[in-house]
Amino acid sequence: MIDSPIETRVRTAVSAANDKKAMILDVLAVTELTSIADYFIICSASSERQAQAIADNVVDKLQEELSVKPRLVEGTMPGRWILVDFGDFIFHVFTEDCRRFYGLERLWGDAPNVTAEFSEEAAQPRNAAKRS
Repeated sequence: MIDSPIETRVRTAVSAANDKKAMILDVLAVTELTSIADYFIICSASSERQAQAIADNVVDKLQEELSVKPRLVEGTMPGRWILVDFGDFIFHVFTEDCRRFYGLERLWGDAPNVTAEFSEEAAQPRNAAKRS
């Protein structure tokens, strides 16, 4: 499979988040809905410390592997919603309660969820462990 540069960046970011045990990771294709980005990546963390670790790993991995730096990083203190803007995609890391409160998936409900295209792990059913 041949990826475009943006797909490579998004796949790298998803992998970096999964390396730090990001929860409920979604990739939304927002290119048809807004001019600010092509993709929103949204994930949850169990704590502010984990949210920071996820955001740091995404930034570090994109820098190390692809020489890509974020345009903007916001929300690192206190870390309930960290936004990392890479230009063509925006990575959002939320604590679980903050994610429920802001509900970006509801706000961008018309955006196709393309998570499966970027991560086999992220594409697993969310309740797979609960099924017998």
